Amino acid sequence: MSANKYGNILTAILIVLVVIILVGLGFLTYNYIIKPHINEKETKEAIAEFDRNLTENEEQDENKNLGMDIEPTDPNQNQSSDTKVKKKTYYKGFVMLGYITIPKTSVKEPILDTVTPESLNTAVAILYPSNPQLNQPGNVVIIGHNYRNGQFFSDNKKLSTGDKIKIKDNSGNELTYTIYKIFETSEQDTSFYNRDTNGAIEVTLSTCTDDAKARTIILARVE
Repeated sequence: MSANKYGNILTAILIVLVVIILVGLGFLTYNYIIKPHINEKETKEAIAEFDRNLTENEEQDENKNLGMDIEPTDPNQNQSSDTKVKKKTYYKGFVMLGYITIPKTSVKEPILDTVTPESLNTAVAILYPSNPQLNQPGNVVIIGHNYRNGQFFSDNKKLSTGDKIKIKDNSGNELTYTIYKIFETSEQDTSFYNRDTNGAIEVTLSTCTDDAKARTIILARVE
């Protein structure tokens, strides 16, 4: 084989390697820089809308208690305040039941009412129980992905007992939970879901470990 052919082969190999490197860098840039920035902006907008809807719902309740009718914002809508339905907040097609704030890891994420592959790519969601109510006695399991990039529950491994978690629900109540136990278990383990809280208000955060071989479980309660 001539030197020219060797040179052409080496050039082709180098071009392929450069393309692979550029694609890899593009993938990393999107997933670790661009995508988190986009999601952060969308998340902030959804949480702001959630708070606005809470305010409107509270005003509606106050006017209803005073026996006042509110003029419909939709000219085709002739409902009185007695029949109006409270506003729900939707985030990328899923209903928000509230949002979670973890100060130590700078997390602030919508809590969705549905667990599907699509919803878990969107935010965190309630896995247990069905038809849950946030900030009520008993245990609520919230699941989120570990993308290892700071999104969702990626940094839960940095949390310790005594750290705080805040949850705001769709009634406008925001409660502060204190972490009291952290452990790892298998993906199939559900023994901690329906636990007796003795009337306490508790929350469980669940996410994959970095190697995806187990789950990191965080238990917290309102004290």
